[in-house]
Amino acid sequence: MDKLEAKIRAGIRLTRNDGLTLLASNDIGWLGYLADIARQRISGNYVYFNVNRHINLTNVCTAKCKFCAFGCDSDSAHAYAMTKEQVLTVAAKAAEDKRLAELHIVSGLHPDWPFEYYVDIISALHTALPHIHLKAFTCVEICYFAKISGQSITGVLQRLKAAGLGSMPGGGAEILSDRVRREVCPNKASAAEWLDAARVAHKLDIRTNASILYGHIETPEERIDHLLALRTLQDETKGFQTFIGLPFHPANTRLSESISRVPAWEDLKMVAIARLMLDNFNNIKAYWVMLNPQIAQLALGFGANDIDGTVSEEKISHAAGAKTSQLLSTETILTLIRQAGRIPVERDSLYNIINIYE
Repeated sequence: MDKLEAKIRAGIRLTRNDGLTLLASNDIGWLGYLADIARQRISGNYVYFNVNRHINLTNVCTAKCKFCAFGCDSDSAHAYAMTKEQVLTVAAKAAEDKRLAELHIVSGLHPDWPFEYYVDIISALHTALPHIHLKAFTCVEICYFAKISGQSITGVLQRLKAAGLGSMPGGGAEILSDRVRREVCPNKASAAEWLDAARVAHKLDIRTNASILYGHIETPEERIDHLLALRTLQDETKGFQTFIGLPFHPANTRLSESISRVPAWEDLKMVAIARLMLDNFNNIKAYWVMLNPQIAQLALGFGANDIDGTVSEEKISHAAGAKTSQLLSTETILTLIRQAGRIPVERDSLYNIINIYE
C-alpha cells in the first residue's frame, strides 16, 4: 500500500495488479484521499456541469440486453418512436432556455428505421438550432447504423458529422469483455467493435465519452481490464473527453431476481479507481442521474470533477428503477458543488468554459 501511494503521489502509471489491489481495498478513505490527489493535479478545484437536455428517440430495440429495462418490442404497450416533428418540438421547447448548450440523443436499435432517419434528425436539429451542440449516438448505435446501411463506420460518421453531429456519448461500452457481452448483450457491438468505432470517431475529430456499467456479472479483473482498454485507446487517440461510471440498476430487468444494486460504498470506490487508473483522462464524471445527487456530491471527494448537467427527462436508467429526479436546476447543481467546497464551472460539450462561479 505504501508503494502504491508513493507511485500515485509521483504520478507514475499504475499497473493491472495495482488496479486489482485498489479494487480489493476496503479502505474507502484512503482511496478517496489518493484519488483526490490525482484530481487536484489535473483539474484543481473546478467541477464542471452543463445545461443539457436528453432526447431518447425510441425504446424499440433489437438488442434485448439482459440488463436493460428500457428497450422493448414494437408491439409492446410501452413502445414509442418519435417522429422528426416530435423531436423538433421537444428540442425547440428545451431551447427556450437560452443557456441550453447541448442535446444528448440516444435511443434503442429500431428494427425498421433506416440510417437516413438518423441523418435527417441530426440535419433537421442542426438547421433549426445551429447554436446547440448535438451529442448523439453511442458507439453501439454507430455500429448498428453501419450494419443496416451497408456503409463503413467511417462512412456513417462522416455522414453524421456533415449533418451536424458534434460529439458522441459514452454509452454501450458496458463491460469490454466478450465473455460478459455474450452473456448479457450478445446482439449488439462486441468489445472490439465498440473500441474501433470510438477510434474511428477520434480520427475524424469527433470527441467521445467513455463509460463502464458495473455491478452485474463482471469480475474484478474484467472491471480493471475495461479501464485499461480505454486507457490504451486514449494513449493512441486522445479523443475521450470524460469517463462515466454507471452502476447497474436491476429493477425491471431480466437480472432483477439475482442481482441487487451495489452500495454507495462501491460507487465511490469505482469513481476513485477510475481517476487513479485513467491517468490520461482529464475528466471523471459523477453522473447524478444513476448515482443520485447526494452520492454524486460525495464523489467529488473521490476523484470526480464533473457532475453532468441539468439533463431533463432521462428515460433509460429510470426505466430500470432509478429514483432520481429527471431534472436538476442550475441553482441546485451550483449548491451541490459549492457544498463540496469546489468551484462550479459551466461548460459546453467540448469542455470550453462558459462561466466560472467563483
